[in-house]
Amino acid sequence: MNSKYDAMRSNILQLTLLAICAVVLLPLFWAGVSSLQPLDEVYAFPPRFSVKHAQWSNYSKAFTQLPMLRFLGNSFVIASTSALGAIATASMAGFALARFQFAGRRLAFGLLIASMLIPSYVLLVPRYMLCDALGWMDTYKPLIVPAWLGGGAFNIFLFRQYFRKIPREYDDAAVLDGASTWQTFRFVILPIAKPVVITVGLLSFIYHWQDFLDPLIYLSDFETFPVSLGLRMYQSMAGTWANLLMAASLIALLPVAILFFVCQRYVFRTLQAAG
Repeated sequence: MNSKYDAMRSNILQLTLLAICAVVLLPLFWAGVSSLQPLDEVYAFPPRFSVKHAQWSNYSKAFTQLPMLRFLGNSFVIASTSALGAIATASMAGFALARFQFAGRRLAFGLLIASMLIPSYVLLVPRYMLCDALGWMDTYKPLIVPAWLGGGAFNIFLFRQYFRKIPREYDDAAVLDGASTWQTFRFVILPIAKPVVITVGLLSFIYHWQDFLDPLIYLSDFETFPVSLGLRMYQSMAGTWANLLMAASLIALLPVAILFFVCQRYVFRTLQAAG
């Protein structure tokens, strides 16, 4: 009786998961179909989820209608540089919170967690005024420099939690071999923490790749737009090139999707260690 009940519960769970996956993937499927349709079919009602005559030329037009390669290159510069900064600075901050004993350490960690509860929109005006006073408007500095000043509270939290799971015997062995604190961190602890390094780099890269609000606020030169702003340019006074927009969106999604599937095992290991 129990085996039948377990089998039925397993089937129900699988069907539920399949239904959820179908709902989540439906917009992506519709975007793929729309990217191959003529413009008039994209606006057809009811929506058509099949393609009679696939227009693969929509993908080439997406690159020629607007400088898509430039948008992708700008996004790569912003996202990769910010990811490196997040790894470098968040790892050092997390190592200090996990390994050093100093007055106010618990308070510092508590403030770190509390800062994660502050909505980012609260800081928009102060950040804008600061960047304007520094002369950073219409540059990539407001998008990149913050990642080099701590790497983000959540990233510090991930590093701190992962470092706490590494036995202190590694530190002691390094000290006995004459290693300094920096050498212990750089050549002993950080290589062991490869999963969290990859996870923080991946999450930071994805965040800056898809970020729309900050580039919208700080950038005004068309040539400096990342792909998140570039996609908006497929909407014009003459109308929306919806089929080209869908094609360009799928192209922009491809790099982060590949990165996530390659690195997903490290993300799961890191989240387990942080739990």
